[in-house]
Amino acid sequence: MSKITIAIDGFSSTGKSTLAKQLAKALGYVYVDTGAMYRAVTLFAMRNGFIGGESEKLEDLVQLLPKIKLRFEPNAALGFSEMYLNGENIEKQIRTLEVSNYVSRVAEIEQVRYKLVEMQKEMGKEKGVVMDGRDIGTVVFPDAELKVFMTASPQARATRRYKELLDRGEKVSYEEVLENVQKRDFIDSNREFSPLRKADDAIEFDNSDMGLKEQFERLLSIATRFIEKA
Repeated sequence: MSKITIAIDGFSSTGKSTLAKQLAKALGYVYVDTGAMYRAVTLFAMRNGFIGGESEKLEDLVQLLPKIKLRFEPNAALGFSEMYLNGENIEKQIRTLEVSNYVSRVAEIEQVRYKLVEMQKEMGKEKGVVMDGRDIGTVVFPDAELKVFMTASPQARATRRYKELLDRGEKVSYEEVLENVQKRDFIDSNREFSPLRKADDAIEFDNSDMGLKEQFERLLSIATRFIEKA
């Protein structure tokens, strides 16, 4: 059976990564979490004082982009690949609310997007890949056989993210998380380079009132149909 490219885009905290991981595992496809890549660059910028302090020094980040080496390494115990930055496993560090507060700002930098998009295209050139992010169906793989655009109300997304952060032991308020979700929506949708938007041929997938099981079963059914037609 022919393999296809599956591009999953959408707003923050819609559960894109969780669903994409499940789908890739069910299909025997490679999963690429592009959000983790942008989070990794954001963590690098924070550690070097380029963002998150009293002033931004994003031009310095651009100068050091050639020194940023990213890779995904499978973790058999967890059942998915983890993000490595210059040889260091940073999977836990990139999932904090602090990184979430700055990732959209870093992701709107043209040179950052160019570097990571080129890496993403290389990762998916053989097909048989599920890739999620903000511009996969519009920029990275505009010819993907299946494009999905995930959305949900800001309140539903904030509630999910809030519970997730609490489970990880972070001390945050729901109001903080909702503000972060709304702020990221605005930046992602209004940035100059590769803004978040639904591709004309993408299937809109609103999961505001869906549980994980229903989401997965519905998306697997859609993917199966597209694979059979390929």
